[in-house]
Amino acid sequence: MVTEGPLQDSFGRIASDLRISLVDKCNLRCTYCMPEAGMVWLKKSSLLTAAEAIRLADIGVSRLGITDIRFTGGEPLIRRDLEEIIAGVRALHPEIPVAITTNAIGLEARVEGLKAAGLSRINVSLDTVNREDFAAVTRRDRLGDVIRGIEAAKDAGLEPVKVNAVMMRGINDAHAPELLEWCLRRGLQLRFIEQMPLDADHNWAKENLVSGAELRARLGERFLLTEHAAPRGSSPAQLWDVRGADGGPILGQVGIIASVTESFCAQCSRTRITAEGTIRSCLFSHEETSLLELLRDGSSDEAIARRWREAMWAKPRAYGSNKVTSLGSPSFVQPDRTMSAIGG
Repeated sequence: MVTEGPLQDSFGRIASDLRISLVDKCNLRCTYCMPEAGMVWLKKSSLLTAAEAIRLADIGVSRLGITDIRFTGGEPLIRRDLEEIIAGVRALHPEIPVAITTNAIGLEARVEGLKAAGLSRINVSLDTVNREDFAAVTRRDRLGDVIRGIEAAKDAGLEPVKVNAVMMRGINDAHAPELLEWCLRRGLQLRFIEQMPLDADHNWAKENLVSGAELRARLGERFLLTEHAAPRGSSPAQLWDVRGADGGPILGQVGIIASVTESFCAQCSRTRITAEGTIRSCLFSHEETSLLELLRDGSSDEAIARRWREAMWAKPRAYGSNKVTSLGSPSFVQPDRTMSAIGG
């Protein structure tokens, strides 16, 4: 096992992209993420404090080679101290990009403060711009709030503003071309995401999946897609240049994250910390390693870094297990945690 340097696993991958969840709560109830009711939330005392989140980010950058930090949830805007956390990281490491993934509800009122604190980028979860479909997916009628949040981020200069959209068969997949056109007109970078088996109701079925290939074909009915020239690297999104159906100038790019049907586990560069300070080496892990006790018992930064390295060394080859070759295979077992409890 590697005992110094960056976060390397036994398959030779290096984790340089840190995701820290700050809270498990959310003000939406997206069907692919949370149940409609009945969630038992983490106690405030078990969540990372602002100082602890900043310390973990600092250890990641200073000792473990982290080059990119994203704060997630749940919904990170629920944290009233989000600006404090971002400012704390920015003060220690002004060179490191700091981003958030959000549903943008409440963003309009806070975007200037977040930018002043040092926020670099923003990803907004938005699966459709059809009001009825939005309400069906999120179980809340809040589309207007999300759009105003996106517009405020654009006005504040938080470029590029990225949009993440999960495609669901029979719900929003038919309107994928309309969503892409909506984003292109506003200069937003859209990322379509295959639905993953991380739903609270455990209703995910591979036969209901809208695959990346199917989505490209559907978008091809209105647009001409050609593979983007820049190397993909460890990015989960395969980028495509978008032109009108008859060709012509490039209108923008669209990304497709085909986590299920076109695995990119071999290039994964992420390490995740849950809202209660546990390491998840893989999104689909069944095991976690706690850092919270070390944060609160006076342990040194080096001791925390050592445990972090140990956890990442044990990162599975793919999908939470060295035996699983694909999501939906007989050997795959869905994690107990939902996406809202893990962090994106």
